[in-house]
Amino acid sequence: MEVNLTLLAACAVMSGCGVYLLLERSLTRVLVGLVVLSNGVNLAFLAASGPAGDSPFWGSADPEDMSDPLPQALVLTAIVITLGTIAFLLALAHRSWQLHGHDDVQDDVEDAAIRRLALDDATSDSFGLSTDGQEQDDPVEDRQ
Repeated sequence: MEVNLTLLAACAVMSGCGVYLLLERSLTRVLVGLVVLSNGVNLAFLAASGPAGDSPFWGSADPEDMSDPLPQALVLTAIVITLGTIAFLLALAHRSWQLHGHDDVQDDVEDAAIRRLALDDATSDSFGLSTDGQEQDDPVEDRQ
């Protein structure tokens, strides 16, 4: 099986850039990262499908010379899913712009509190609620 190294390098660069952009705080950059990552994955599907062949219509060519239609169907499905995800992300970015005047994702208040407790090595107030009335050690060892 012949693999085109240029396509593989393009897949790797596009996927890497897409993941890097997905990790940003701006929803616009996340949107661009999603588009670049999905294009890299679609290109990887087509690169993995093998060399180009004849069209896969019945009776048009010898079956050994036909291209595999499954990766092409997977790419079309991935394009539709990406389009829906992009529409949702565009709606989120637009609403964030309307409410706050920017599209940066803010820190969650509860997430910051949990992070602060973890740094202090403290337990939350609700920890004792689940362990009240239960023995801390193995009850069999305590009875003997």
